[in-house]
Amino acid sequence: MKTESGKPEGIKLKQYNMDLDKLRQEIDEIDTQMCDLFARRMQVVSGIGKYKKENNLPVYHPSRARTVLQNVSKRLGPEFEGYGRTLYRTIFDLSESYETRMLSEGTDFFNHFKQIASVPPQPFPKRGSVACAGCEGSYAHLASERLFDLPEIMYMNNFEGVFKAVSSGLCEFGVLPIENSLAGSVNAIYDLLAAYNVSIVRGVRLKVDHAILALPGTKLEDIREIYSHQQAINQCSEFLSTLKNVRVIACENTAEAARMVAKGGDSTKASLSSRLCAELYQMQVLKSSIQNRDNNYTRFICIAKNLEIYPGSDKTSIMMVLSHKPGALYKVLARMYVLGINVIKLESRPIADRDFEFMFYFDLETSIYSEEFVQLMCELDELCEEFKYLGSYTEVV
Repeated sequence: MKTESGKPEGIKLKQYNMDLDKLRQEIDEIDTQMCDLFARRMQVVSGIGKYKKENNLPVYHPSRARTVLQNVSKRLGPEFEGYGRTLYRTIFDLSESYETRMLSEGTDFFNHFKQIASVPPQPFPKRGSVACAGCEGSYAHLASERLFDLPEIMYMNNFEGVFKAVSSGLCEFGVLPIENSLAGSVNAIYDLLAAYNVSIVRGVRLKVDHAILALPGTKLEDIREIYSHQQAINQCSEFLSTLKNVRVIACENTAEAARMVAKGGDSTKASLSSRLCAELYQMQVLKSSIQNRDNNYTRFICIAKNLEIYPGSDKTSIMMVLSHKPGALYKVLARMYVLGINVIKLESRPIADRDFEFMFYFDLETSIYSEEFVQLMCELDELCEEFKYLGSYTEVV
């Protein structure tokens, strides 16, 4: 095939490829020089790190970083200065990470996490005393039976009651919902994790099917009030919105709602609860599987008073408070990226009595036995105003 000039198209394509190959060869040569210079720069960083460790100096030097970025901008000019600053901020992150690793070795914090990782893990217990919110038939009850073969369950009035039971030693474990695939996070749990000194030792993911339960002989059109927990209400909002002249009332727990309706004897009232509650409280299922989506899952955490690491722990949860400055969260995320640690959840919660300041909650995909885990923990201790390690665990699916 020929072009309008009569020359074959292949000649033009060949010339283009020759030009592109030449440019790529030039890029390769530049990359070789950059790699050599980067290695040389990191060797100098090593020397700076040793000096800082000997003289007890901090890793981060803000005025020095500003000076370098100003020089980069002047040297590169308007067209490339933005790209150059981004490149050098990444180089700063790498350098600071390398320096922190050098400075943290042998410190109490470094040794603490090394010691955690060195303890031989024991199998997760098959039985134990477990605190749950609500009453028999709750989803926490179902989650407890997924986690333990023979749980001795004690029911508390609310979520904080579970934390108090574990903190006081009344129960060995507590099982609590933390996130739903439809309604999102259970915010109260994050606030309680920040307030109480407990550890997460296990997780479980539970398929949730909600049903409308009422007294035997009741019809759906007879119902005027439906009781349930707010999370369950949110998860079934589409179906509930179709009901006419029905009040939906939030209460402490889905199972408690079923028990209250069963005891009340009022055929105009119903609960939004699990099918297990229908069996436990001799209730009738008026409508089943009414959640907005069929893939409705709730994640539960199992907490304990003391830190325990069990076999297979590949998930870590942490909480932190960062300085109220531009780039504070970016620095944390950059360190995780540099170390190859995957963030699988990031949640923020307002801090009480502190205007527009937040506590950040992270779930990380990382093994506690890796060098990267220990290094990250040490780096976060340096980067954060407050830092809390909640535990490393596995999640049962």
